[in-house]
Amino acid sequence: MVSVAEAEEIIQQQLFKPLISSVALFHANQKILAEEIVADRDLPPFDRVTMDGIAVAYLAFEHGAKEFVIENLQSAGSPRKKLVDEKKCIEVMTGAPLPSGTDTVIPYENLNIKDKTAFVLDERISKNQNVHRQGLDAKTGDVLLNTGTKLSPAEIAVLASVGKSQIKIFKTPKAAVISTGDELVDVDQTPLPHQIRKSNSYALVSALNELGCEADSYHLKDDEAELTKNLKSILEKYELIVLSGGVSKGKFDFVPNVLESLRVKKIFHGVSQRPGKPMWVGVSNKNFVFALPGNPVSTLMCFHRYVKPWLQKSFGEKLKTQTAILASDFSFAPQLTYFLQVKIENENGKLMAHPHVGGGSGDFANLKEVDGFLELQINQTHFEKGSAFQFIPLRQ
Repeated sequence: MVSVAEAEEIIQQQLFKPLISSVALFHANQKILAEEIVADRDLPPFDRVTMDGIAVAYLAFEHGAKEFVIENLQSAGSPRKKLVDEKKCIEVMTGAPLPSGTDTVIPYENLNIKDKTAFVLDERISKNQNVHRQGLDAKTGDVLLNTGTKLSPAEIAVLASVGKSQIKIFKTPKAAVISTGDELVDVDQTPLPHQIRKSNSYALVSALNELGCEADSYHLKDDEAELTKNLKSILEKYELIVLSGGVSKGKFDFVPNVLESLRVKKIFHGVSQRPGKPMWVGVSNKNFVFALPGNPVSTLMCFHRYVKPWLQKSFGEKLKTQTAILASDFSFAPQLTYFLQVKIENENGKLMAHPHVGGGSGDFANLKEVDGFLELQINQTHFEKGSAFQFIPLRQ
């Protein structure tokens, strides 16, 4: 067996090298950016009015002026106007350029306007108020988005603001999710007393979808010849293969031997952890294979601890480590890294992790009650309340 740290290091030395393609901005959401985005002009590109009202020269107000004749109107989308008489004002709309000769905006709610004259009702006026200065957010040439950024609506808005109608993105690997086991039936079937419905494949496909990676789903029986035939075909079609089940030491756990017979080189089999101890990982010239244990809790833990960061790092994303504070004492005797299921509560600004162990690695119903896993080190047996540990979230 390898340690959790060794498994992580080995996996991240075998990164997928994605190709780059182009996509229209409207279809870029959830894609991974494959280019650096810089500001093509200052943001904002002009001194921008942030509230409807009047624009004045603050010096006039400071010298005692409390009423201003409206000289002109500056609307959003129209060229910048100029204040001719510094003792007067220009009516301005939100988003409009700040007229030259003015430096301060007084909102309508602090005014009484009558006969084209604005009377100031509130004397608590400060210079430069309600003005978003040119270049405050970014200067021309500043980097706005880095390669490896996962695009959300917020990033889409930034891309639109710099005129990017076509975006370079990383192509995700062609992926297959495979569930194994004679006990599994489709979700729309009524299982016999000795059978269960497939759940891992749906969870894994959904987890890959969250990362912008589409995946096809397969189910293979616990038959060595059938596994060999079907896995050979799948390996020819797909770059990333994620299996669940068939990787332990049982008489019907054929997956590791079959994969090696198909020239997928094992890089490790077994991690000193619970759950997920029998995890197998291998590579070939074309394929990256993660064979995860079949118990649902093990499957999802291994995916979020190993597969997800491997895919993110392959795209150049910066991996972010989260920590949470153990909310109560906990003990675990075996010499294994333990991934404790926890419910997270924000308590006075601290992420507190409340243990919610459940019925073991087969208790997938418990997953709906928890937010993720707390990674407890292998060299301890007692973990004290108030200690901080790495937190692996189950949900975005």
